[in-house]
Amino acid sequence: MANIDYMMDPGWKYLRQAQDEALKEQAARRFDNKTHAWVPDAAEGFVTAAVAVQEGDNLTFTMPDGTPKKLTRAEVQEINPAKFEKTEDMSNLTFLNEASVLHNLRQRYYSMMIYTYSGLFCVFINPYKMLPIYTDSVASMYVNKRRAEMPPHLFAVSDEAFRNMMSDKENQSMLITGESGAGKTENTKKVIAYFAMIGSGNKDQKSESSLENQVVQANPAIEAFGNGATTRNYNSSRYGKFIRIHFDRKGKLVGGDIEHYLLEKSRVIKQAPGERSYHIFYQIMTQKALRERYGLSDNIRDYKFVSQAEITVPGMNDTEEWQITDGAFNVMGFSEREKDDLYKLCSAIMHIGNSTFKQKPRDEQAEVDDMTSPTAACKLFGINTDQFLNALTRPRIKVGMEWVNKGQNVQQVDWAVGALSKAIYARMFNWLIKRVNKTLQANSDEMVYYIGVLDIAGFEIFDRNSFEQLWINFVNEKLQQFFNHHMFVLEQEEYQREGIEWTFIDFGLDLQSCIELIEKPLGIVSMLDEECIVPKASDMTYVDKLLTQHLGKHPNFQKAKPPKGKQAEAHFSIMHYAGTVRYNAEQWLDKNKDPLNDSAVAILKTSDKEGVLYQLWEEYQTDVDREESEKRGKAQAKKKGKSASFLTVSTMYRESLTSLMTMLHTTHPHFIRCIIPNEKKTSGLIDAPLVLNQLTCNGVLEGIRICRKGFPNRMMFADFRFRYAILAADEASDKDAAKASKAMLRKLSKNNQLNVDTFKVGTTKVFFRAGMLARLEELRDEALSAVILKFQCSLRHYLAQLEYKRRLDREDAYPIIQENIRAWIKLRSWPWYRLFSRLKPMLKGMKSNAEIEALEKKCKELEENHKREEEARKKYADELRAKIDQYEETKAAHERDRMLLDKRNKEIEELNRNLKAESESNYENAKKASELERLREKEKKEWDEKERRMQMEAENEANQHKTQTEKLKDQISTLQTDFEKVSAQRKAQEQMNAELVDEVASFKQKAERAEEQKKKLVEDLDSLDDKLAAEKRANNEHVKHNKKLEGQLKATQTQLTLALKEKHEFDVDCKRRESEIGELKLKAQGDANLISKLQAMLRKCISRIEELEEDLLEERKLRMKAERQFNELRSEYEVLQEQMAEASGQLTAEAHINKVRAEEVSNLRRDLQKRNLNHEAYISDLCNMQYATVNNLRNLSQQSATLESEALRILDHRRALSKQPLPRVYVEDPDSDSD
Repeated sequence: MANIDYMMDPGWKYLRQAQDEALKEQAARRFDNKTHAWVPDAAEGFVTAAVAVQEGDNLTFTMPDGTPKKLTRAEVQEINPAKFEKTEDMSNLTFLNEASVLHNLRQRYYSMMIYTYSGLFCVFINPYKMLPIYTDSVASMYVNKRRAEMPPHLFAVSDEAFRNMMSDKENQSMLITGESGAGKTENTKKVIAYFAMIGSGNKDQKSESSLENQVVQANPAIEAFGNGATTRNYNSSRYGKFIRIHFDRKGKLVGGDIEHYLLEKSRVIKQAPGERSYHIFYQIMTQKALRERYGLSDNIRDYKFVSQAEITVPGMNDTEEWQITDGAFNVMGFSEREKDDLYKLCSAIMHIGNSTFKQKPRDEQAEVDDMTSPTAACKLFGINTDQFLNALTRPRIKVGMEWVNKGQNVQQVDWAVGALSKAIYARMFNWLIKRVNKTLQANSDEMVYYIGVLDIAGFEIFDRNSFEQLWINFVNEKLQQFFNHHMFVLEQEEYQREGIEWTFIDFGLDLQSCIELIEKPLGIVSMLDEECIVPKASDMTYVDKLLTQHLGKHPNFQKAKPPKGKQAEAHFSIMHYAGTVRYNAEQWLDKNKDPLNDSAVAILKTSDKEGVLYQLWEEYQTDVDREESEKRGKAQAKKKGKSASFLTVSTMYRESLTSLMTMLHTTHPHFIRCIIPNEKKTSGLIDAPLVLNQLTCNGVLEGIRICRKGFPNRMMFADFRFRYAILAADEASDKDAAKASKAMLRKLSKNNQLNVDTFKVGTTKVFFRAGMLARLEELRDEALSAVILKFQCSLRHYLAQLEYKRRLDREDAYPIIQENIRAWIKLRSWPWYRLFSRLKPMLKGMKSNAEIEALEKKCKELEENHKREEEARKKYADELRAKIDQYEETKAAHERDRMLLDKRNKEIEELNRNLKAESESNYENAKKASELERLREKEKKEWDEKERRMQMEAENEANQHKTQTEKLKDQISTLQTDFEKVSAQRKAQEQMNAELVDEVASFKQKAERAEEQKKKLVEDLDSLDDKLAAEKRANNEHVKHNKKLEGQLKATQTQLTLALKEKHEFDVDCKRRESEIGELKLKAQGDANLISKLQAMLRKCISRIEELEEDLLEERKLRMKAERQFNELRSEYEVLQEQMAEASGQLTAEAHINKVRAEEVSNLRRDLQKRNLNHEAYISDLCNMQYATVNNLRNLSQQSATLESEALRILDHRRALSKQPLPRVYVEDPDSDSD
């Protein structure tokens, strides 16, 4: 049971569903495993379908839309019992399959419970909105709480990691993976903030520059330089990072450090459509002072490198983000010089991106076209502009034993500028990480343990997969192998150490083969590095070598299949654990070598040695530097740096990945898988195929299967006996914990409370399958409940005995009291006692009158106080009874309203089904109408195409035959006349088409352009008349040409015959459309009948309302009558009160009568109020129903009118087509054309 304070927190409803709501949902579920099954569906992933016919393994299902579907038993998946709806740990599911996992995640996501356990995984689905589940109050709930005590949450996993670190004295790691936009970065920030909170030594006093605040503020500082906007995520981390948070022996935060991987350097100089470069560029442009200082204009569109796509991000204010970034730098202790150098280098990259070069005439040499941008960039770099430009256009290279200047063309210079910009930014980002680590660095003596947080991109399968996807997928392959090793291999090794009978199971997840294909010698990466140093090597020679080496010889290497849909061309495929990925090897050699212009780097190294730019290149050795060092005999200089030609990108990636895996293998991992629900960034929407693909890529489904196959839960014998001794008290009494545990398990198995297959007994521990500890906890709770119930019974028995004894004592006291009273009465009438009574006060002395008056006054005050207290008590009692009565009345009215609402909901659902059917019918009608328009447009385009083709043929013939006789002039004029007639016909046809689809303005523009072309053609033909007068010498060729024209005429006649045939087919199609219009009219008549029925129903409802109004009038009369009776009874009650004051002897009887009458009045009043409330609520519901019905009728009328107008428009279209004459086809004179 959750703490009541937790349930009052606004974020609790997003963490765990209330038990009564869960029971209602489970009871309302309309499908079960006996009559339904999960059936695959393209849109929803899986849907529930009822089993209609069962013939062995062949099943016939009734789909949700009512259509039958035949499937085999192997093609469907089983449904879990209703009690597993929205379960918090999916490893407890009875039937573990893709459909059940998707259904559970989807239902929890619809309730915005975005965290769900899946074995050792914690699955997170991006809600795309802010939820109050990361507040300090929620974080405090999870401190020092076991995982099973609290709902699934990132904080639960974080706290488990912290407690494991403190109890097991072992470093921990949290692996947060997922696609871009799934929420990895946000979860990473929440994890770091949680560790900073629980690791703070003084929570009440936390300064701005405290270590806890610096750990938290490290993220904003790095995000500005490492995050950019993508189509899926507006704040996407374009690099992977492993953040280590260090603690001392007492669990106090003492420092931290960050390692980064796979920075996307290409984003600096190129962005895809819909994306944006790194945030820092746009933040700088919002600051006027920085723009003036670094020579930047006011428009970011002026800078090519950062304005190729988007320049703003929805929901992100770059001005505010710059303030956060600059503030984070201050918290991290950055100096003003360091901040200025970072901003200066970013501005210089923007300037250098605008550098333009041109080719020298008659020379393979580029030269600068405009000095403005290079000068501004070199000024910010602090280097000589001429030397830098000369290094770019004429770099020094070594030929043999001599150094010469090699001329570069424009393309080579542009490539060098881009490579240099990427290298500067990548090294600047690396320097930033080191500088942050310097701030977070702690004393090595204090750092005892650490918790590492890995934030890295998940597995990627795109339409085009290149060099970057290979490395991301390779990293995930390694991480999945690490997970399998942790979840499976180490588990089974412990089983063997404990002496448990266990056979190794092959899950099909042996990833070593794929890993060796990529990283081992003669593997993909090794051959790529080798190809980078082979002269005249290219991407295709590399692909050929790969195919020769591995195709048909390695099980994970395949030839790429032809592309489908939007897929790009691929050269080979690799079978990863998440699926087969098609890779395109274009530019792999260039990406792997990533060459730099050593001459330009040498110039950059001449900058101020105190600045950041010099520190970026301080350890970089050019070929000149290495040669000079060797000449001086300083062999140790070779170890100081490597030339870019000897250090490929793959080598650097491989080294960093090896370092990462080494660190992970020294930690106890915790896995968090982030899921992106849809690509529309819409909250509450699940794209089932997208989610299923991510579950597969993240290894969630495989992780659950491994968890269910093994024994993930285990307990020491002593802990097991101590915890569950109540389940078998006699067996647990043995002093030997091992013997006691085995005896307890035997008893539980004998009583059928545990299955022998669900646990194994080792030499020191008891192992349980997933979900069994939960079963033991249920049995323990039941046993505790039984014990507590017996204890409560004993207490009640004891209290009852005490009450019985008290009553017996009271019965015994009655006779004694009566005897004493009778003795007193007898004593009071004794004369000697009377004399004693009179003399006794006189013996003590006469009391003064003042004392008597004081006592009388005090008595009066006490009486008044008592009277006031009594009146107040009666008042509070009356108010309490009134509130109780009001609550009961409200509860009864609510129940009646609920029943009435259910009835009205059913009626509304029936009306909605009718409306839905009408809407679908209208949609089909609109679809058919649009199909008619599409056919008409198709016919028009065909006529236009024929005419255009004829014009082109005429122009070609005119170019070939320039010599014609005078007689040909007459034929040209005849053809011109035909052309004008065809033009007139075409104008008429266009006019009719414009009347049919006047909304398509593009056709008008095409017609105008066609008219202009025709006029130009007429002018060209007129000019040909003059030329033909001088070409009378070609009369002998005229005969041949006439024969050719006759052939063309026959071809034209053939075309005309085909056109007539097409017109006939079109007429047939129009008749078919006309019959469809008739059917639509019949459907419209049916709609009119339905409207008339609804109108009749409305009239009935109105008459019913009138009857209810009459009933209401009667009820009001009854109410007035009851009020009169109440007033009369109240007056009688007052009279009775007076009589009661006068006749005290009849007080008991009269009070009883008054009480009875008051109850009758109260009952009458309650009945009257209930009836009034019921009638008012009923009338209100009827009015609402009338309003909804009138709206539905109005909508149906509008839809009917729209349908009729659509039918009339189609008939008009048909009449216009029937009146349209056939277009005349003519043949242009082949010799007529313009120059």
